[in-house]
Amino acid sequence: MLKKDRAAHLLKRLEELYPETPIPLDHTSPYTLLVAVLLSAQCTDIRVNQVTPALFALAATPEKMRQVPVNDILAIIRPCGLSPTKAAAISKLSEILCEKHGGEVPANFEDLEALPGVGHKTASVVMAQSFGVPAFPVDTHIHRLAKRWKLTPGKNVVQTERDLKKLFPRSSWNKLHLQIIFYGREHCTARGCDGKSCLLCNELYGA
Repeated sequence: MLKKDRAAHLLKRLEELYPETPIPLDHTSPYTLLVAVLLSAQCTDIRVNQVTPALFALAATPEKMRQVPVNDILAIIRPCGLSPTKAAAISKLSEILCEKHGGEVPANFEDLEALPGVGHKTASVVMAQSFGVPAFPVDTHIHRLAKRWKLTPGKNVVQTERDLKKLFPRSSWNKLHLQIIFYGREHCTARGCDGKSCLLCNELYGA
C-alpha cells in the first residue's frame, strides 16, 4: 500500500471510529484553553482537568489572573509538573494579554508563540480549537503513530507536522489530530502494539 493510500485508509477509518472529537481539555474560552494546554506539557489531560477547576474558579480571565500572586497559582497547579515555570508563565502571559492584546487571546501564530510558555504545539491547539484555523498540533501520540504508520520518517515533530500536512486534506487537520490522539491512547500505545497487532496497524501491515 502506497503512503497516499495508507493516509486515505487511515482518514476513512479514523472518521468511522471517532465521528465526534470532543476537546480533551476542559475549558470555557480561548484563554482557559490556552492555560490548560500550557499545563498539559509533560502532564496528562486527566491531571490538568483535575487542577483547572480550582484555578479557573480563582481566575478565568487574564485580567483576574494577573492579580493573583504567582505562589497562589503555583499552589494549585503543583500536581502538573514543571509547576514553578508554568505558574510564572501563566502570570506573565496574562499580563501581556492585558497590556498588548486588550485582554484577548490573539488569533495568530506569531503573537501566540511570543507568549511565555507557549510553543508552536500549544499555539496550534488554540488556533485550531478556539479559532477554527487549520493546524496540525503534533504531540507524542501523533509523532509515534505517524512513524509507526510510515507516514513520515519522523526525525522530529517539525518534520512530522510538515509531512502530515502534505498527506492529509487541510480541511481534515483540526479533527484528524484529535482522532489520532484518541486512537493512540486507546489502541496503539507505545508498548501495547508492535506495529501490527492493533486494529489499524493490522489492516495496514498485518498478515
